[in-house]
Formats: sequence, C-alpha cells, structure tokens
Amino acid sequence: MAVFPPSPSNQALQLATAVVVSLAVGAAAVLGYQTLQEGTRVSNLKRSIPDSTSDQPAARKRRPSSLIPAPASTVGLGLPNADAEDVRNAALARRAQAGDFDEELILEQLARNRAFLTPTGLDRLRGAFVIVVGCGGVGSHCAAALARSGVGRLRLVDFDQVTLSSLNRHSVATLADVGLPKVQCLHRRLVAVTPWVAFDLRLEKFDADSAPRLLGPWEGGDLQKSRPDFVVDAIDNIDTKVQLLKFCHDHKLPVISSMGAGCKSDPTKIVVGDIGTSTDDGLSRATRRRLKLLGVTSGIPVVYSVEKAGPGKAELLPLPEEEFEKGQVGDLGVLPDFRVRILPVLGTMPAVFGYTLANHIILQISGYPSDYVPFKGRDKMYDSIQAFIQGAEEKIVRAQGGATNPDLAIGLKVPINPGDIAFSVEELFRGRSAITGLPTKLVLVRWRKPEGSTLIQIGDQKSAALSLRDLVCMTKEEATRHLKEVILGNKSPEDLYGPVVVEKIDSKLRDPRSFEGYC
Repeated sequence: MAVFPPSPSNQALQLATAVVVSLAVGAAAVLGYQTLQEGTRVSNLKRSIPDSTSDQPAARKRRPSSLIPAPASTVGLGLPNADAEDVRNAALARRAQAGDFDEELILEQLARNRAFLTPTGLDRLRGAFVIVVGCGGVGSHCAAALARSGVGRLRLVDFDQVTLSSLNRHSVATLADVGLPKVQCLHRRLVAVTPWVAFDLRLEKFDADSAPRLLGPWEGGDLQKSRPDFVVDAIDNIDTKVQLLKFCHDHKLPVISSMGAGCKSDPTKIVVGDIGTSTDDGLSRATRRRLKLLGVTSGIPVVYSVEKAGPGKAELLPLPEEEFEKGQVGDLGVLPDFRVRILPVLGTMPAVFGYTLANHIILQISGYPSDYVPFKGRDKMYDSIQAFIQGAEEKIVRAQGGATNPDLAIGLKVPINPGDIAFSVEELFRGRSAITGLPTKLVLVRWRKPEGSTLIQIGDQKSAALSLRDLVCMTKEEATRHLKEVILGNKSPEDLYGPVVVEKIDSKLRDPRSFEGYC
C-alpha cells in the first residue's frame, strides 16, 4: 500500500493550528498567573489589615507622594454603633491615607475608568478635590459615584440625619443608619469601597456665613490650601441653594447644581443645561429668578428634567390634609424652617440626577469631551429671538430718523443678552405667546410704540433705549404683524387685541417684582 506524503496545504494548516493552540495555552497561562497574583495580593492585603488595637503597618507598594490624597481633618467623627467591620474598614483607611496600599490593586479596581478616560484623565481625577453639599438622595449617589470613579478628595457637607423615608432613595443607607448623620453614613460605607479616598466630613448647615469655610481650600497634607476642582449643589432648600450658587459664581468656583427630582418619573427627560435655559421645573424657575435678582443670569450648569406635569402624575402641592395634621414644620425637623414632610419622590429619580451630576464632573475634570446638545434647540431659539429684537430696533431707529439719515441704525447695539431673553421667555411668559398661548416660534417684541427717540448715542457708540419692561412674548407671525401695525404703524394694542388681553399684559409688565434687578 502506497503512502503519500502530506500535501503542502495540509502541512500549513497543521502548523497554523499548532501555533493557535500554543498561543491560547500561553495566554491562558499568563492570565491564570495574573489572576493568581492579583488574588494573592488581595489576600495578603486582607490578612495584613490590623485590628483596632494594632498600629503595625504592612509593607505595600506606595503611591507617589504627589498623588497621595491628604487626610481630612474631620474624618474622626465617631460612629455610635460601629461594628467589627467598621473597625477593620477604618484601620485600612488609615493605612491607605498614609499611602500604605498596593497601587496595582487601586489601578485594577479603577481599570475600566482608566481604559475609558486614559491614564492621564484618571490621574487628574485621583488628584481632584470635589465638595458635595447635600448628602441626601441626589448628593449621596453623586458622592458614591465620584468615590468609585477615583476622585481623590471628597468634602461632604450636610447637617441632616438618615430617616426611614430616606431609605427609598439614599445610595448607601441601611436600617442600621437611621438616626445617623448623612455625612457619617456615606463615609461609613464608602471607606469600605475606596479606602484610599480622603474624606472631609462637615456635619453642619450650609449658609452664606459658613460658605467661605465650607467651600474653602483643602487642609492638610501636600495639597494644603488647594481650591476645589468642583462644587456639587444637591441642596433642596431654595435659600441656601441660591446662596451657594451666588458664592461660587462670585468666587469663580466650578459648580453644578441639581434641580428638583420630586414628582419626576421619566429618566429620559433629564438633561444638563445652563441655569438660564432650564424649563419645566419649579425649583429651577425659582432658583433662576432669585439668581437674576442677584445679577446672575447664566454660566451655571444644572441638571434638570423637562418632563411636564399631567393628569394622574404626582404633584408637590397641595399637600394632603394628613400631612398638616402631623404638626408644625419647625417641630418635626432637625432645624427650623427646613422641609421634612413626605413629598412625592420616586426613589430611582434622585439616583439618576446624582449620577448625571457625577458624570459631568468626571468628564470635566478628566478632560473628556462633553458637548451636550441643547435640549429642543433652546440656545438656537434664544439666538433667533435676539436677532429678531435687533432687527426690530433697527427698523424703529430708521423710521424715527426718516429719509434724512438712512444710516442711523448702522452699529446699533441692543442691551438685551441671551440670559435676559431666557428669563423673559421661560420665567415671565412661561414659554408661550402672551396673545394666544401658543408655544412655537416665539420672539420678543416691544408692546407699545415708544414715545420719543429710542436711540442713545455717546460718541460713536449707539444703543437702543430698551429693557425687558418693554418686551412681550409672541409667536413670530404675531410679532411681525404687531411690529408693522402698532410699533411702526398707527394702531394701539387695544385696537388689535381687546381690553382683556391688554390688561393682562399691562399688569404683568407693570409688576415691579417681575423686573426687579433689570432696570
């Protein structure tokens, strides 16, 4: 029987198969060895954690001193119900704060973030200092996400304590934590996850007087006196929220603010935008209004929901009668005048708000691109409104100048900016035409024909004598007709709209509270 040698093609196939098998075996061996080494390091770490009576440090790879987060000066706030696990976690955290922690284990824990943000981006996070003011449903999820993502230093500010009703939305609180200050509750759980993160706990109420201290530099270690890289506003009290945002604005501290999660149920409607353009949210509207009175119209990013109220949906007001029967608000709260009643909050929504806050901060600090698409093109709409106002004022100036000076409107400036436009459209007119209530293709136009010249000229500078008191919101079609027949023509608003509509708009434009701070 003849034996034929294998063909060249069969030999190549056999060789290729052998190579693939060898590579697979080698890769499995390497991965198995790496897994074994990682498991050994973790086991060694666990065995080396001293008990509460031991001060014996363990020798581990230390993080470069320039990247070691400084220990916080107030992390010594004690737990009234500390158990053995708390003692072990505290001991490990003390070691980690001193740099006595395996760097490879930290990098393995943060490997997914490192792959996404690049090593440089992760190092920025690990050297960052973030302040979270408000550690309830929103703030706790934000703080937990920041710690898990590698932010090196976190200052947690909150005066309140965990209650039973907190447990539907707090990120880490358990029944055992009820009655415990929220800052301690967060610290208690997060040091078990990220012992190398430095925490600075501030168990106190934020207000204008405490702002310089609570939002001040980090103290201790190599990074003493460093300003915060970001401040998180997770406060649900309007007065203190405005005080925090005003302080950050005036001192140029990067800040992001959470608007209301109450009564919201659609996570797909949560967006990041400027405070001047946020809509469909009562807390946002009230915050924007008060900041405007303080001279702040834009420049503060906020997380808010554009979900609209509707039949069958939860509402903040009015409260049920049984809530009022529980007693005076001041008798029920930790501090007087702070909200303690049971308000309608779906437990999932504060988490989405909190993670959105943390996501924004992580991207900003690490330098990862974060070009948010303006919701519903609001920025584009405000630009279009400003262009309409500009064009209308130029027509008025040319009409007043007559044929003798056709170039009078060249170089004319209008003293209305996008923040003013956003405030007027969204706050004063609720995003609808004052004439018909339509919400589409909105612009602002003068309500009444100006008396005398509208041109103010100082040297070569030309500007229009115009304020928000003069402007009313209409659809573009309505405003074009109004401009032609009332502002440039001989008709009055009464001729076009009747006494009911005119009185409603005149009353709004006369109300000094609507325009305080503008004129």
